[in-house]
Amino acid sequence: MEIKILSPQWGHEHLPLTDFLDKVRLSGYDGVDTWIPLNKDDKRLLFDYLQQHQMYLVSHQHRAEGCTFKKFRASFIENLEECAEPKPLLINSHTGRDYFSFDQNLALIDTALEFSAKTGIRVVHETHRGRLGYSPQMLTDFFATRPDFRITADFSHWVCVTESMLENFTLIMDEAVKRSIHIHARVGFEQGPQVADPRAPEWAYALHQFLGWWDKIISVNNQLGIPLFTITTEFGPEPYMPKVPFSNKPMANQFEINTFMKDLLCKRYNTPSSAFNKP
Repeated sequence: MEIKILSPQWGHEHLPLTDFLDKVRLSGYDGVDTWIPLNKDDKRLLFDYLQQHQMYLVSHQHRAEGCTFKKFRASFIENLEECAEPKPLLINSHTGRDYFSFDQNLALIDTALEFSAKTGIRVVHETHRGRLGYSPQMLTDFFATRPDFRITADFSHWVCVTESMLENFTLIMDEAVKRSIHIHARVGFEQGPQVADPRAPEWAYALHQFLGWWDKIISVNNQLGIPLFTITTEFGPEPYMPKVPFSNKPMANQFEINTFMKDLLCKRYNTPSSAFNKP
């Protein structure tokens, strides 16, 4: 199984698009995990650049909105169509709202499944605060109801929401691991969705815990014969990144941390001796 490591555009909005893409490519990333630009020129630039350099894309649906469920669903469909335009590997979706009813969020899952059947592009639902998958226990009934429901594993939100390292959610985590077909590799902790710096020894316990979950996801997908699996190094800028008090300075460099994570994951999963890369 090939594993491709992607960079988020999140945190680099200040850079001209070509500068961002050059930075990612020259740093050894396999592609990007990003939204589709609203500007037509930037959209064409992104699509052409990725094709020219044979880089991979996971497109990001997060713009769906609406003051009623009907309006939200219509916006959701519109945004999925936008995300599908460049034919990405998959669409990572911020689906639903935590205040929608179970049936409403289930209708959005069904909408995404229908969309995938029509386009051939899988929609995976990120485990994110404020969305339908904001906590592990909220997904239990969705898992039971929809066998084809798949997720992006961003467990950093779950450790924050439950104020735990999920030690009381073993059965749900086992099922979540089986349903994960994309990873957002950010390390959270009991009181927040992002540790200040995963290289620091005080966060070694959290990094170790997350690596264990990711190892299981990689193993499951490898056993299923999945040919290609994507991971996004998704440590973010402020306010996810804490700042030094009485200043506007981040406590660490976002891109350096994500590059550290990329190198760590490449060494862990993509070394020549790795069983996952054998034919």
